Amino acid sequence: MKRFTIFCLCSICLLFSSLAEAKPYKVEEIPMVHLQDRTRYVSNPDGVLSTAAVATIDTTLYALEQQTGTQVLVVAVKEIDGGDCFDFAYRLGQQNGVGQKQKDNGLVVLLVTEERCIQFATGYGLEGNLPDAVCKQIQVRYMNKPFGKGDWDTGMIAGIQAIRQQLDGTGSPLGNRNIEEDNSLITILIILICCFLVVPFLIWYSIRQRRRCPQCHKHTIREVSSRVVGRSNGFILEEVDYLCTNCGYTCRRRRKKNDDEFRGGHGGPFIGGPFFGGGFGGHGGGGFGGGSFGGGSFGGGGAGSRF
Repeated sequence: MKRFTIFCLCSICLLFSSLAEAKPYKVEEIPMVHLQDRTRYVSNPDGVLSTAAVATIDTTLYALEQQTGTQVLVVAVKEIDGGDCFDFAYRLGQQNGVGQKQKDNGLVVLLVTEERCIQFATGYGLEGNLPDAVCKQIQVRYMNKPFGKGDWDTGMIAGIQAIRQQLDGTGSPLGNRNIEEDNSLITILIILICCFLVVPFLIWYSIRQRRRCPQCHKHTIREVSSRVVGRSNGFILEEVDYLCTNCGYTCRRRRKKNDDEFRGGHGGPFIGGPFFGGGFGGHGGGGFGGGSFGGGSFGGGGAGSRF
């Protein structure tokens, strides 16, 4: 009986312990280690990162702040309340005043393992040196692959080092040049496709449709005669007779042509079809507001990734 009682008590303790560990964090529940020690920047309450990784990141970010004044808050947890990584990172910065008040140079790096997301939130002052495109590049190049394998230490250290090199100028600066070049190539490709495939197809289809007989539905309508019925403001108004060579259907329509075009010869284009109007068928066409860091502010810059 005594053993059974001890077993039950242990089971209950383990149950409550697991429930406590599984509880998602609210923004105000994230420990701010920087309040106790100004050389610490990593809040790691769930032990997602190893002690060695935390020490490496703290050292890197302390050196970065001393050199550039940039303040960085790194948070690594398993779950967050609401599951919205962007909003959570934004509010972390807002409620803790990350960044210097006059420079707005704060950065929040949030890793949530259960949501499988990495999120950067940048202050106004960092949007020049650390724009959204660069944030995304850092995540894609250095963090997402190791994070996808559950290697939190490698991904976070690599990402933080890339951030430091971008901000202090010690490494090859990243930029959105490649992204812009890719976008330009895509735009050019789309234009070429439109010019050489889509536009010719639309012209061909329009010509084909305006030769479609409304009676037999064959594309055998032909112009058989035309005559001028009026002139006005440099334009010629013609009456044109059409004949279906398949079923004998006939119709007469009017068209307007430029006078110069008329003098150059007959048989100008019939304005009709589904793309040019008319036709035979009868259908028309961060506030990182005050706090212990420095009171910086931001406007929602940054980037996020899923891994």
